[in-house]
Amino acid sequence: MTLIINNDVISRVLTMAETVEVLEQAYADLVTGDAVCRPRIDIRIPTQDPGKNYQWGSMEGGSTRGYFAVRMKSDIIYETQYNGATTQEKYCVQPGTFCGLILLTSIKNGEPLAFINDGVLQHMRVGADGGIGVKHMSVPDAEVIGMLGSGGMARTHMQSFTLVRNIRKVKVFSPTPANREAFATEMRATYGIEVETCDRPELVYRGAHIIAGLTDSAVPVLDGACLEPGQHVVNIGGSGVPDKATMDRVDVYLRFGNAPAPTGRPEMGVDDEYIAYEARPDREKFGDGKRKRGHGAMLPEKMVTLADILGGKKGRTDSSQITWSERGNLQGAQFFAVAGRAYERAREQGLGHEVPTDWFTQNIRN
Repeated sequence: MTLIINNDVISRVLTMAETVEVLEQAYADLVTGDAVCRPRIDIRIPTQDPGKNYQWGSMEGGSTRGYFAVRMKSDIIYETQYNGATTQEKYCVQPGTFCGLILLTSIKNGEPLAFINDGVLQHMRVGADGGIGVKHMSVPDAEVIGMLGSGGMARTHMQSFTLVRNIRKVKVFSPTPANREAFATEMRATYGIEVETCDRPELVYRGAHIIAGLTDSAVPVLDGACLEPGQHVVNIGGSGVPDKATMDRVDVYLRFGNAPAPTGRPEMGVDDEYIAYEARPDREKFGDGKRKRGHGAMLPEKMVTLADILGGKKGRTDSSQITWSERGNLQGAQFFAVAGRAYERAREQGLGHEVPTDWFTQNIRN
């Protein structure tokens, strides 16, 4: 039987500790060649509304440990202004609903094991990446977070940050006062720590050890002029790249790694985070990358990888260094790892909706 696993089940069975564990293993397996993935690919098509475009996104990968997965997204993309900030918005069918699915299969016999809603799992895998970066690059006694954003990504990053460091305080800013106050109340109750709400973004930097920009903004939200020595930077949103002032001040850059090139075609290897194909490419579109290839390795002269660290190289070498971490184009490896673990836990606990596997197989050779 094949499982249909929704977000409610994922939220019940998947922990941040296990998410970090399986992601670190998947990244290590990529280094040894026991896992493989490809970069994310987006396809964009203009709609009848010139302010919106259709975007299909997919990423995939698998491992000798037993699972393969493809993650698929079907979105209408547009941009809007919110409290003076440009944000990217998306929906499927109608505003407020979204379509993101993971197909998990077995490498042992090709069986379709599960179809999984990607909402909760998506937030968990991105939050876990932030925690892995903090684990390897922040000062060991980091205990204060300066956070820009108070949504779902902020919550999962709090789970991972508190997992890898002894956090005692969070300073948070978001454009909507009610949202940051609600976030502060929740974090105090969840973690028993001090939470300070800030009415200006620059205030979150003061005295913090970890600076986290966690928003859906279409433009960078970090301000490198506000960074203090020794801070570690995590950034989500703004097409994945911090502002130029932050980049100029980074001393050490941790990029987890790059997807391997196709077998026998090394010239086709890219370090871009996503690659886009477009219908009517001369027409303005919205989406990740904005009609451009996603960024690759940004600071090669300052870069270390997880392969380097696994090989014994240190990332941060001085407590005053400003550091930044990001995943690279390894999204495809994330979904077989995290979805595989979630599937195992759902099976163990008898959760999910079973449907006949023969709905997805046929007796005509493909």
